[in-house]
Amino acid sequence: MCGIIGYVGENNSTSYIINGLKKLEYRGYDSAGISILQDDKIVTVRSVGKVAELEKAALQVNPQGTTGIGHTRWATHGRPSEENSHPHRDCSGELVVVHNGIIENYLTLRDKLKKLGHTFKSETDTEVIAHLIEENLAHTRAANDEEKLLKAVQKTNGQIAGAFAIGVMWARTPGMLIGVKTQSPLVVGLGKKENFLASDVPAFLQHTNKALFLEDGEMVVLRTDGVTLFDASGKEKKVKATKISWDQKTAEKGGYAHFMIKEIYDQPQALEDTLRTARTDFAKLLGVDEKALRALRNIHIIACGTAYHAGLVGKYYLEQLAGIPTSVDLASEYKYRTIPPFEKTLAIAISQSGETADTIGAIKKAKKLGFGTLAICNVLGSTLTRVCDGTFFTHCGPEISVASTKAFTSQITSLFALAACLGKANGHTSEADFEKYAKNLVRLPKDMAQTVKMEYDVRHLTRKIYKADRFIFLGRNVNFPIALEGALKLKEVSYRSAEGFAAGEIKHGPISIIDKGTPVFMLMPQGELFEKMLSACQECRARGAYVVAITTKGGEKQAKEVADKVFVVPQTDDLLQPILNVVPLQFLAYWIAKRLGCDIDQPRNLAKSVTVE
Repeated sequence: MCGIIGYVGENNSTSYIINGLKKLEYRGYDSAGISILQDDKIVTVRSVGKVAELEKAALQVNPQGTTGIGHTRWATHGRPSEENSHPHRDCSGELVVVHNGIIENYLTLRDKLKKLGHTFKSETDTEVIAHLIEENLAHTRAANDEEKLLKAVQKTNGQIAGAFAIGVMWARTPGMLIGVKTQSPLVVGLGKKENFLASDVPAFLQHTNKALFLEDGEMVVLRTDGVTLFDASGKEKKVKATKISWDQKTAEKGGYAHFMIKEIYDQPQALEDTLRTARTDFAKLLGVDEKALRALRNIHIIACGTAYHAGLVGKYYLEQLAGIPTSVDLASEYKYRTIPPFEKTLAIAISQSGETADTIGAIKKAKKLGFGTLAICNVLGSTLTRVCDGTFFTHCGPEISVASTKAFTSQITSLFALAACLGKANGHTSEADFEKYAKNLVRLPKDMAQTVKMEYDVRHLTRKIYKADRFIFLGRNVNFPIALEGALKLKEVSYRSAEGFAAGEIKHGPISIIDKGTPVFMLMPQGELFEKMLSACQECRARGAYVVAITTKGGEKQAKEVADKVFVVPQTDDLLQPILNVVPLQFLAYWIAKRLGCDIDQPRNLAKSVTVE
């Protein structure tokens, strides 16, 4: 996500801020900015594009001051532009704010503040924070300005909802920064006569290896000579520093060896952030009224690669929950085949980057046919989001590894939310069922947090099988696309031959490639098709396969009778189960690639975003 860096010390803060932003470039961003407190006035420089562009602009202005704050922005509200870049100011221009995350109630707060006379200059949710602090400052009594700012920020923290990390600087309190953290990373670098506020350790690691990692609800005050920490109730806490032993490259990955493994572990947070979007009024998102939603008769899902597999899962969701016939096309095929121009059709394009050439070409064709269009995308302001009528944003942050993991599970989650909302709108899903689905969605991030604990067991298994010539993945119904995704993930990062099949199809040909020792992965959660999968296990084992079952607690005992190895994932709604089932397959691909010495984050011949046909 976005990057924050703040500095309080005895030196000019500009170079510290610029260099810190450069160290955070790996996080992904579309614009950047800095604010420096110079002679009791805040000097702000912002630009669209790379930090190098910001650096050029800052050299021309040449701000001088020992307190400053900077930000690299990954757009979530408002297009990438200079006016939407951080830091954001209040009406007076004396207070600036940088922010990572999402303010869920920003529209309500914005309307309220406008009525109180505040003027907004951006489309962002962040600017609300600056004006809200300004409003609270005007109604706060304190012995001095530092105490006044602290009280105003504490009050603001109680008024905003969502996931956020915030940095605050006020012209009336030189030599002071305030940070607040709730469900979004924020860390303090503890130096000698200088202290740093950052979203991640790399921003300050070259200056100090002593860090204070903030917990949810905590607030921190930084001064040149020290740091003061407060808990969620406002009570002062003891500062406990952690010594960082990582080098710069490892620090960028949060201590992980590769971005891929980090992004697998990012999934609980990615799902939680994506589900904030799921509260959207979908009729408003698509630019239609609820009557038009109820009138939808066909849905076309268009995607490539991993996103295509997410779309295949979505087909099950949309047909079961909303009762709408749904087709799923590879974008490269959709663009060139004959598409009947049926009325009341919605085309859904899925893309992590929003810049996939095939997907953009296909959705433009859908528009020409007169279809409504919706993007499921992770990058605000991308080409796909500009082409489509509406966008459902997966707020999973930048995905650096070429092999998609957290974007995939966030896309499936988005499709489930969309299907449930469409089903509720057209009456195919009852109110009681909708509430049940909503509860299971809310619980999903916790289930995912439990699932990612499986890494050790999967890693241990890969010792036994990583040298195999081929790997087979089998699933049925909603888990069939997960078999395809498991095979693709392994091929992408390990270069090993891998195939995914519908389990009922193995006897129609694929079983011929199974011989002694062939690893076969069975996606078989306890449920309606569990008995069928048990039979598939026996068929494969009879041919000498090394069978690995991925099941839930209810199926563990029987699975152990027909499989060589069993992994148990948390039980959730049958339709949501694929989101958890894919995790051990992600770990599998990672660890086989690592044991084979492959370039995991940048596999040969592949690019993160395919921008040519």
